[in-house]
This record gives sequence, structure tokens and C-alpha cells, in this order.
Amino acid sequence: MNAHDTARQQTDYAPLPLPTPDMDGDALFRLGLAYSSGLDGCPIDRVSAHMIFNLAAMKGSLDAKGYRRDLSQEMEHDEIAEAQRAARRWIDAGSSSLAA
Repeated sequence: MNAHDTARQQTDYAPLPLPTPDMDGDALFRLGLAYSSGLDGCPIDRVSAHMIFNLAAMKGSLDAKGYRRDLSQEMEHDEIAEAQRAARRWIDAGSSSLAA
């Protein structure tokens, strides 16, 4: 593989979807599913999935609460703590209007 191939490979990936302030609980839940299961080309990332399920639950998604609970069973305590800190940082940064 030459440098051109490597550069092309690095640009073949779409940017990862991120939660946005205008997303409702259902949209956040679907994004959490993508991160928890690798849907839509997302890499599986349990910490990000847990964080997004937290945000979805705060916006009223009952499904997100269940998935977050189930995902927690597969995670280490430090991963859960990291996900919770990330959700708080996202909220504190003013990125979220949690009024459902």
C-alpha cells in the first residue's frame, strides 16, 4: 500500500454521527442503538452508547432507559462512570435543551 492509498482510505470514512441539541428522545435512542450495535457504519462504542442513552432517557425515551440498563451489565464500572461524565459535560456545555 502506498501513501496515496493510505490517504484515500483515511478519507473513505464518514464522520461519526453525534448527538445534537435538536434531537428528541427517539432520535437519540436510535443514535444510541447505532453506537451500541454498529448500525449504519458506526463503530461499536459502549461508552458513547451509554452516554447517548442517558441523554435520550432525559428526553423521555423509555426504551433508552432499558437499553442503558442492559448495556450497563456488559460494562466495567469505570466505563459507566466515563459515560456519565461525558453526558454531564455535554449538558453543561449547553449542548442540550432537556425540555421534552
